[in-house]
Amino acid sequence: MPALNSTLPVMKIGRYEILDAIGQGAMGTVYRALDPLIEREVAIKAVPLAQLRGEGPDAEARFLREAQSAGRLSHPNIVTIYDVGETDTLAYIAMEYLPGSTLRDLMDRSPLPPALAMETALQMAEALAFAHEHGVVHRDIKPANVVVTGQRGRIKLTDFGIARLVNSNQTQAGQMLGSPRYMSPEQAMGREVDGRSDIFSLGAVLYEMLTGRYAFDGDTLPTIVYRVIHETPPAVTAQRGSLPPGLNELLARMLSKTPAARPDARDVAAALHAMMPSPHAIPPATRVATGRIPRTLRVLAFGTPIGVFLLIGTGIIVIEHFVQGQASTVEPPRIVASAPSVKQTEPATRVASSAPVPSGAPAKITPNKPRPKPVPKPDPYLQRLDDKAVELRVRRTELLLKYTEQHPDVVQIDRQLEQLQLERRKHLRQLQRHQDH
Repeated sequence: MPALNSTLPVMKIGRYEILDAIGQGAMGTVYRALDPLIEREVAIKAVPLAQLRGEGPDAEARFLREAQSAGRLSHPNIVTIYDVGETDTLAYIAMEYLPGSTLRDLMDRSPLPPALAMETALQMAEALAFAHEHGVVHRDIKPANVVVTGQRGRIKLTDFGIARLVNSNQTQAGQMLGSPRYMSPEQAMGREVDGRSDIFSLGAVLYEMLTGRYAFDGDTLPTIVYRVIHETPPAVTAQRGSLPPGLNELLARMLSKTPAARPDARDVAAALHAMMPSPHAIPPATRVATGRIPRTLRVLAFGTPIGVFLLIGTGIIVIEHFVQGQASTVEPPRIVASAPSVKQTEPATRVASSAPVPSGAPAKITPNKPRPKPVPKPDPYLQRLDDKAVELRVRRTELLLKYTEQHPDVVQIDRQLEQLQLERRKHLRQLQRHQDH
């Protein structure tokens, strides 16, 4: 654990009571703290104002812009910002405390199983898609900025410390920000970047998760930057077998030197989802174990909808029974006619056989039934949204066993569920427009 800086007020920052230091970076120290108002653990990122002002005239604004950028994003795979403020000596941001390991820690131990690597990249792509659609570019995608926490190895994208709003004019053009091994060619050259730069960085992270090797490496910074700008890494399938077909092609597009040739984050998420053998492709042994959902909660989450469907189905069967019983008491009409006469009734009824109908015998008729509509293929992205919604509802049920609906964590889950619903409607509208065209 890093030692606390003795020059900083370590007992309290704002109203937050400091418990211990959990990280140190170029832009300050991260503390685990307690919010006494609601008795909740939070993470506090604090930077001395003197340090900010010494790094340039825009450094303080850039730090506060971190909170502005990330604070407007409410997504299950993005760290939640609670508060921002300043003391006499510090600028600080209070955010969601995330117990767990960083992706960097996990990758340093061993190469990840392919399914876990793809699932992690899929969640990162969904977080980036949401951020990009809200005008936020992360600009520093790397394993150290991904925390693996929660049930089933859920990831949280953290540290929007050098993120910027797309329309902001406070970040100077030509300023190179980011980690060299994961930055895009345009970022390495100090050019203007957008969301496609994050896609390149995500591709470099996915490549490393699958192979255990950096996509771009070197002994010196100039060597790394040169390879980022000019060289293409070897195909992942050449270094590791048993990978899904199409993964090489996807990575080649993500790591393209030309930003316009890269897919957007939504396309990356859809492509990775299509390569997964199932929505829950990660074997239980490879997931991060942080607790099990109680059996009672699973029954509540999944048994209630099934019970409703069974009740509806039983009602339909009973109604059909009574309708058929009433219909059986009425003698069906008889058609007494020769074959030509039956033919005249063909627009309304159809003869079951082409053989002549004997006079006086009732004709077998079948109503014209509409052709069954083809069952549409399930949309992978909608399936992902629905899976996440179920997980959030289960978590909400867990919280309500301890707290009320006014508890901040419950309110946050309600916001996430609302956002999932809005995202689902938006995606359905996009599908409808695509079908219309």
